[in-house]
Amino acid sequence: MANHKSAEKRIRQTERRTLVNRNRVSRIRTFVKKVETAILAGDKTAAAEAFKAAQPELQRGVTKGVLHKNTVARKLSRLSGRIKAL
Repeated sequence: MANHKSAEKRIRQTERRTLVNRNRVSRIRTFVKKVETAILAGDKTAAAEAFKAAQPELQRGVTKGVLHKNTVARKLSRLSGRIKAL
């Protein structure tokens, strides 16, 4: 357990940030899953629309620090490639 006031505050802040970050990552996964289900269904227009909605969400994950920039670039690249292949 924390012995200093500042350490106790850090624990409180970390708990709050963990919840926010977990929600953000979950939201990003949901958007990506929508794109993947549209791709598997073979619906190019729905996949493109879902991809358009997922892009800003993934980029927001980078700016908020929950995902690495290169990870997002790789995911977007692979998803767009799969959509183009339909």
